[in-house]
Amino acid sequence: MTQAPTAPKAAPRRHDREILALAVPAFGALVAEPLFVLADSAIVGHLGTSQLAGLGIAAALLTTAVSVFVFLAYATTSAVARRVGAGNLQGAIRQGMDGVWLALLLGAAVIAVVLPTAPSLISLFGASDTVAPYAVTYLRISALGIPAMLMVLAATGVLRGLQDTRTPLYVAVGGFALNGALNAALVYGAGLGIAGSAWGTVLAQCAMAAAYLVVVVRGARRHGASLRPDAAGIRACAQAGAPLLVRTLSLRAILLIATAVAARLGDADIAAHQVLLSLWSLLAFALDAIAIAGQAIIGRYLGAGDTEGARAVCRRMVQWGIGSGIVLGLLVVVARPVLIPLFTSDPAVEHVILPALLVVALSQPIGGVVFVLDGVLMGAGDGPYLARAMLLTLAVFTPAALLVPVLGGGVTALWGAMTLMMLVRMATLQLRARSGRWLVAGATR
Repeated sequence: MTQAPTAPKAAPRRHDREILALAVPAFGALVAEPLFVLADSAIVGHLGTSQLAGLGIAAALLTTAVSVFVFLAYATTSAVARRVGAGNLQGAIRQGMDGVWLALLLGAAVIAVVLPTAPSLISLFGASDTVAPYAVTYLRISALGIPAMLMVLAATGVLRGLQDTRTPLYVAVGGFALNGALNAALVYGAGLGIAGSAWGTVLAQCAMAAAYLVVVVRGARRHGASLRPDAAGIRACAQAGAPLLVRTLSLRAILLIATAVAARLGDADIAAHQVLLSLWSLLAFALDAIAIAGQAIIGRYLGAGDTEGARAVCRRMVQWGIGSGIVLGLLVVVARPVLIPLFTSDPAVEHVILPALLVVALSQPIGGVVFVLDGVLMGAGDGPYLARAMLLTLAVFTPAALLVPVLGGGVTALWGAMTLMMLVRMATLQLRARSGRWLVAGATR
């Protein structure tokens, strides 16, 4: 009888420990990923402006190509976590291997497209005659590492589903260090220039993929899971990932439309928008770490048939999302005198950024709810709903953003439209979460 009053407090504390154990290492891994491009930029930048510009164009294409397939991590996390919750570790790893094989197939297809079309893709960005050769060189060489990049995504999903976010952190940090060392050695030591930077990145990505494969293969052998490709399993992975692909493409379209609108507003406005978008993306890493924890934990609870536990941890993660969003928003407001000069010294750009930055700060609690519920529904395998909700969001955002140049308000109004986009996402996700339709128990959805 004496334990009864403490029981309500015990569950939130248990959920907090679960969330922190997964979210903190996930945040570290997320932050390590963009450092690859930063390291390449720092090293290549000393070769010359044309080389750095070529790297920038090629890196943008590569980042887009890989981010489109992020469903390899998301869908795999959910499927593996469900089987873990059901106590079927052999099936969990087998499901993960299907995701890895799908990543290899998709990577080979991307290489087949990128290698012959690299000059045309670079020309779409309007690269000058001096920049284009460097961009083509970097793109063609780096494309050879795309299968490894996609394998890393799928294998990361396997380990997240197995409730392990520490290994991805270690691999990401090791990959970043190796990438930096190889770049320096090949660019300057071997005198390969921008090609050396590309080869360094390819080798680092392959090393990361190999490290993941060692971990996954050991797990497969330990639990008697087959490593051979299974056509039915690969098709099932592709079908589960298709709605998440639609979701990702819709989100990419929103970001591209926002950038296109900002470009029409003027030079100072597009510069301010890029700064704001960079800050917004950085803040998203912290919130996305909670979402990743949500994917893994929710999938495990539903796989174990504990729908009430899944609902309870969902509520707790939403509280974490709101709290994290408030903290991040306050940090942005307090740090704005330091943040803005880090990106620009142009008074015109600073003038444009300041009011829009306050809009970004105010939207962070909304983002906290959106990221968390996005992760919860991904963990539940509710991809079709997420795809429909994002298409609706795109339909609402597009006219709102296109009206900004007509009605005025500049970048501040544009980021008001971005906040509207997040509000629509929050509304659609909350409706689904409250309906309980995502609470489908079992090893498979």
